Amino acid sequence: MNNSVSNTARLIGAGLRALLVLTVICGVLYPLAVTGIAQAVFNDEANGSEIKDKSGQVVGSSLIGQTYNLPKQNPDDPEEAAKPDLKWFQPRPSNGLGSNSVNTQYSLILSGATNKAADNPDLVKLVEDAKAAVIADNTTASYKVQSQDVPADAVTSSGSGLDPNISPEYAKIQVHRVAEQNKLDVKQVEKLVKDNTTGRTLGFMGEPRVNVLELNIALKALTQS
Repeated sequence: MNNSVSNTARLIGAGLRALLVLTVICGVLYPLAVTGIAQAVFNDEANGSEIKDKSGQVVGSSLIGQTYNLPKQNPDDPEEAAKPDLKWFQPRPSNGLGSNSVNTQYSLILSGATNKAADNPDLVKLVEDAKAAVIADNTTASYKVQSQDVPADAVTSSGSGLDPNISPEYAKIQVHRVAEQNKLDVKQVEKLVKDNTTGRTLGFMGEPRVNVLELNIALKALTQS
C-alpha cells in the first residue's frame, strides 16, 4: 500500500516537473526566440506589413485589400449597396463568402472566393453588372472605356478575396476618372500609376501589379501638395 502511494506520488511529481519544463521551453523561451528573430530579421512582415501615410499613421497592410466607398445614406440599412468613392482608385471586387460586421473595409466573412461555376447564372450576372459599372464609372468627357478594355480583375474577386493589387490595365482605365475627380492633369496620374507598378517577382514570376492602397496614398499626397 505504501509502495503504491509512493510510486504514484513519484510519477505525479515527475509529470509535473516535465509539464513545468516543457511549459517554460515551449510556452516561453521558444515564442520569445521566434518573436525576437522575426522582429530582428523580418520586422516589417512580422508586424503585418503595415503601410503608413505621409503623417506616419498606419492606414492598412500591403497584404490586405481595402474598399474606397462613400458613406452610406442610411448606415443601419444592410440592404443599401455601398457606392464607390470615384476620386480614389478602386480595388478588385470583394464579394466572396459573404458580408461581416468586423472588417467593414472589405466585405468578407472569411478569406476565400465564391465556389460558383463559370457558367453559373448568378456569377455571370454579377460579372456583367460589374463590367457595366466599371464602364459607366470610368467613362469621362474625354475618355470612353470600351468593353474589351475591361480586364478580368476589374469584375472578379481574387482567390482569397483579399487581393490588395490590381493589374496595370485596370489602373490605366481609372486614370482619367481619378484625374477628373481630383482636378489633376492626366499625365500626373499616369505617372503615379507607373511609379506604383511592381514588375514580375525576380523578373519572371507572377504578373505586374499595382498596390491600390499605396497608389491611393501617393494620390492623396499629390492632391495635398
